[in-house]
Amino acid sequence: MTDAVGSIDMPDAEDETPDSNKKTRKGGKRGKRGPLGRLALFYRQIVAELRKVVWPTRNQLTTYTTVVIIFVVIMISLVTVIDYGFSEAVKYVFG
Repeated sequence: MTDAVGSIDMPDAEDETPDSNKKTRKGGKRGKRGPLGRLALFYRQIVAELRKVVWPTRNQLTTYTTVVIIFVVIMISLVTVIDYGFSEAVKYVFG
């Protein structure tokens, strides 16, 4: 039976040989930068991620906005009707 946890490509920690003397690096490039360097790196990464985004066209954006506004109006109407019904029921019960 196989475990669902982990990846097949990467061995578990107990599967590694004890004679592997790999030293782990601490920090890497991020550890050597000052606060302004890290801030600049952060903003460069934000810009890089935003360039990967597939932005909607104007037609898609208009369609999505219209659908959301119609849905919100329908939900407001539904809640208003239910609230009015409950208020009338409370007035009837408690007089």
